[in-house]
Amino acid sequence: MSSILSTPERTAKSSTRRSDEAARLEALRNYHILDTPPETAFDDLVRLAAYICGTPISLVSLLDAERQWFKAKLGLEIQSTSRDLAFCQHAILSNNVYEVEDATLNPLFQQNALVTGEPNIRFYAGAPLITPEGQALGTICTIDTVPRRLTEEQRDALRILAREVVSHLELRRARLQLQEEKHKLEGLLRMANDTAESLYLNGGQNEIFIKQDHRLLRVNTSDIRYVEALGDYVNIYSGRERYTVYSTMKELEAKLPLRDFARVHRKYIVRLDRIIAIENDAVIVEAGRSLEQAASVLPVPIGNSYKAALLSRLNLI
Repeated sequence: MSSILSTPERTAKSSTRRSDEAARLEALRNYHILDTPPETAFDDLVRLAAYICGTPISLVSLLDAERQWFKAKLGLEIQSTSRDLAFCQHAILSNNVYEVEDATLNPLFQQNALVTGEPNIRFYAGAPLITPEGQALGTICTIDTVPRRLTEEQRDALRILAREVVSHLELRRARLQLQEEKHKLEGLLRMANDTAESLYLNGGQNEIFIKQDHRLLRVNTSDIRYVEALGDYVNIYSGRERYTVYSTMKELEAKLPLRDFARVHRKYIVRLDRIIAIENDAVIVEAGRSLEQAASVLPVPIGNSYKAALLSRLNLI
């Protein structure tokens, strides 16, 4: 086993890393990467590692509390192992490539089940995946079933690939954060729209302005009894007044509080609390009062396509 770091340096870093294990695990989980499906970017990097190092097995291994889980793998069928068996748990204690030339000669690994049994590991080299905050999440590693030793160029390539893995993890996390922010924003917009709609449906628009003889008149919608379309013009009957405006029924309907008015015909909109009765295919609307305070009524036809919607709005018993 060889490493660029000396034993005292590695021991000091080992102590520091162990004391920060809780923070390391939190950092790993913040990437939301564990138990996710394979992704091409990571699969390509383990293939490159195997090509460069000339090994049959290569992995992106992430170390959870009790297991090592493989985000990407080449030449290995299993998806995870116990963390106790992981060569990578030693590799993350170094800032450099951790290399085991022959595991059968190394006291740390001689009795390891991955050495004494499948996949019969002899050679291992792993570069730690160190986040911008300095947390080691796992490794990109290469494995062989025969002893070997990397060249310095291969070690350098493995370090480069480790940085590439971390870059993809960062990009992936940034994308997830953007999606989360987008969902939050969409939620806020839905809440705002629901609030606006609620205000509208509950009488948020309780007045309109009508242009009459070069003047703008304020009309309270509670005074409007019904609206009648006449070609390109609309008659608005409010109190004892009639206002004629250049508009379409659709435009005017959009300006009235929906909870108070109903379209009953392509030519008529009525205020619900002015409906006195429904007879056959007509609503009887209070049209106004005479000077003697006698109420007059007006039958307004109900269009077949509007009848069901109108009846659903009424408090029927």
